[in-house]
Amino acid sequence: MTDNDTLEQPNAEEMEGESFADMLEQSMKQKGSRLEPGQKVTARVLKVGSEWIFIDTGHKGEGVVDAKEFQNLDGNVTVKDGDSIAAYFLSSSHGEMRFTTRVGGGASGSAQLEEAYQAGVPVEGVVEKEIKGGYEIKLAGTTRAFCPFSQIALRRTDDPTAVIGTRLAFRITAYDEKGRNIVVSRRVLLEEEQRRLREEAAAGISEGVTVTGTVTSLQTFGAFVDIGGLEGLIPISEVGWSRVKEVSDVLSVGQQVKVVVKAIDREKERVSLSLKDTLANPWDLASQTYPEGSFHSGVVSRLAPFGAFVTLADGIDGLIHISKLGGGKRILHPREAVKEGETIEVKVESVDRTERRISLSLAGAARAAEEEEATLADFRRQADEAPKGMGTFGDLLRAKTQKSKK
Repeated sequence: MTDNDTLEQPNAEEMEGESFADMLEQSMKQKGSRLEPGQKVTARVLKVGSEWIFIDTGHKGEGVVDAKEFQNLDGNVTVKDGDSIAAYFLSSSHGEMRFTTRVGGGASGSAQLEEAYQAGVPVEGVVEKEIKGGYEIKLAGTTRAFCPFSQIALRRTDDPTAVIGTRLAFRITAYDEKGRNIVVSRRVLLEEEQRRLREEAAAGISEGVTVTGTVTSLQTFGAFVDIGGLEGLIPISEVGWSRVKEVSDVLSVGQQVKVVVKAIDREKERVSLSLKDTLANPWDLASQTYPEGSFHSGVVSRLAPFGAFVTLADGIDGLIHISKLGGGKRILHPREAVKEGETIEVKVESVDRTERRISLSLAGAARAAEEEEATLADFRRQADEAPKGMGTFGDLLRAKTQKSKK
């Protein structure tokens, strides 16, 4: 075998020059683990030590996280045995797997920035100041990074200076010139968390269940509601039992509401909600509240060519047909007899609870007709009871009329 045939073996300097990701990938392949650098896992805390937090990730081998990552300002560890935490895989050695919740801002974190970039592990940084196009972020040690305005939050903030001085988590999206040119994004982490919450919320709901949510925005066609990370829409027709003209008349941004899940489209991530279904149905007692023959006050809510709609209560509308609006005269449109917003007295002619319909008539005309019918009935009774020779029914009616004039 000649020197040219001899296989070249990597020396120590070459091995040191290998990237973290390359060495870790080889190690993982040898051990048959499926964990990849930067992979996020949910783990259970097994034991809290003075330097390390021991965790169970469900994979072969023991996981550890630096206890400093869970210390508050007073130096106390904020997790306990049995707690569930989210962590990112870093490396594995002798059956022990190293995890982190983020790359810290201390001097030791500086050497980890490139590894964090390759592995996709979040890094901590302090928003130092506003510069052209974004913010200057201070990472590990004296390392500086740039965060565009569009990447500091999910939506553009009204006050760009509000985040200055705050410590936030970022993901390195660009790492060039050996760390002299670093670009970071907080938005990608927020979007990932938002997706996770949406998936969890979608998996935990089903059609017909009642959930609590927060109104996030109002539109002409309805209201959007956040139900635990998943956003759903209450169409304007589902805001209430009564006819709603403006959603803002009933709901406001930030309001807590209970809603019923009407429909779920998991492919399009759309959820239809109903506020109306959480409210008492006014039609359940309509036949008792508005029996046939009863008189009520109502407001003319809408005019149509065939009649006038009258609101008796929230969610309860009745219709006066155009044939009953003219007082015996033929009219071409209901506006000739009533106008929208006018308060009138009506009589209930009939109630159809199944179809949710109430037929009405004007109370004045109805009462006049009732009085006329009562008068005629009284005269008929007197005519039947009167002795012969007292005259005809017409004579009695004329006599009664003359008497009333006196």
